[in-house]
Amino acid sequence: MEQAVAECVELLRAVADRDWEGVRAGRLEWDCRRTAVHIAEDLIAYAGQLAGREQDGYTPFELSLEEGTDNAGAVRVIGATGALLAAALRTTPREVRAFHPYPFRSANREGFAAMGVAEVLLHTHDMAEGLGLPYEPAPELCDFVLTRIFPHVQPGPTPWPTLLWATGRAEPAGRAQVTGWRWNNNLVIGTERLTLEGVTPAAATDLSTVGDGGFEWIEGGPMEGTRVGAGLVYKQYEDGVHRPEWGMYVLVGRADGRALGAMGFHSVPDEAGRVEIGYDLVEGARGHGYATEALRALSSWALGRDEVRTVVANVERDNAPSRNVLVRAGFTQVAEDPEHLTYELRESREE
Repeated sequence: MEQAVAECVELLRAVADRDWEGVRAGRLEWDCRRTAVHIAEDLIAYAGQLAGREQDGYTPFELSLEEGTDNAGAVRVIGATGALLAAALRTTPREVRAFHPYPFRSANREGFAAMGVAEVLLHTHDMAEGLGLPYEPAPELCDFVLTRIFPHVQPGPTPWPTLLWATGRAEPAGRAQVTGWRWNNNLVIGTERLTLEGVTPAAATDLSTVGDGGFEWIEGGPMEGTRVGAGLVYKQYEDGVHRPEWGMYVLVGRADGRALGAMGFHSVPDEAGRVEIGYDLVEGARGHGYATEALRALSSWALGRDEVRTVVANVERDNAPSRNVLVRAGFTQVAEDPEHLTYELRESREE
């Protein structure tokens, strides 16, 4: 956050003596002055959401500059509001989520950080384009944004052109122009004892190797199955076929905030409305009903979608605990082969 704001402030401070109100900001309908104020508005709004732990809407306040504030003063406000958001991010616990409408009505601190950085990078670009200034942010900032709130966008060879394309600001060769877009914060599903947190490409990359994905795990976690699943998520992201809500979720205990397993879908639902689910629990968390509780919640969420008719799970014949989880969650065995048993959970719907 600090780096993005510092680069923005440095660029704009050097041209604060120019006419911003008479210059359109790139492809926006706004002029450069209005765009600068908008950057500050977003930064303080995001800080307010986190600081106030807002759950149902935006904190009811607006930012206004004092009458007579010049461009240099507007740049100072960007610097100050950026510092306030950075402070809010540092002091907000990782499990806290606050209201944001897109697409699941909440975001965690990483989501707000990525949205804040995106606002700064993109609107600094807009102003730079209008004012005829060169501007290219650090690649790691663009990658931070893309892997956290653009999980549905296939990464390109360089992150900055990819981010510009994903937000309708560029037309790289081989990619159709984007005419409408929204970023995508991860989905979170709550149960009585658990929070199922959607895994972003950034977390999947870390989990697929030797990292913790940004989660505090109970002893023994994450399991190898979780790492393999995370690797599949990142491969789908690289291939441009990842759909985040049909990816992987880490199971986090509400009582202590520690991760104890993972559960997720192998891919998007097929044409027949079938989607396959799998799960992996740290050994120390087994035998307490966590897998059953999570499976019921995630299956119920999936069957509530129009495109899903059946949730499918395949389990090894000798894995009696996993078979018991499926039965307790309401699944029924429908097929078998020499190595696996297939279970289904169907939603009955009136025609």
